[in-house]
Amino acid sequence: MLHLLDASTLITANREYYPLDRIPEFWDWLLHQGAQGQLKIPLEMVEEIREGTDEVAAWISERDHLEALTLEEDVDVDLLRRVIEEGYAPDLTDQEIEIIGRDPFLISHALKSPDQRCVVTAEISKPSKQRANRKVPDVCNDFGIRPMDSFGLIRSLNFSTAWRAAAGV
Repeated sequence: MLHLLDASTLITANREYYPLDRIPEFWDWLLHQGAQGQLKIPLEMVEEIREGTDEVAAWISERDHLEALTLEEDVDVDLLRRVIEEGYAPDLTDQEIEIIGRDPFLISHALKSPDQRCVVTAEISKPSKQRANRKVPDVCNDFGIRPMDSFGLIRSLNFSTAWRAAAGV
């Protein structure tokens, strides 16, 4: 299973749970998992992170981090269009498209192979939301894509602070 990370996953992890300066093991583990092909971040999400001014923006911008984590794959425009039209609405306004941001790109990359890819996001499901206010997990569910949060990622890929020894790194 390839885990595709939303920008919110890293931003929230640094801010709330695994600060870069306090739990570097988590961030090293992400790099290791990325290099092993277990998790990737679509380019559109990488760009979103790099637009920030926090530690995560600087961290992801390091060349070896980009190489390990970036999904080297162009988005399928037909899948992107499908995600926008069926997952959000076929008649979105320019303002609504701005609100959605890059989320449809993330979901489109997962839709390319929904039985072999999942989406990791910090967004929380809110099924009652409509149009541009829909949340990533709900759109993923509509397309049969498995959504999970960072704790699901940790369980799925078996993170622990002793991961290096277990991985032989």
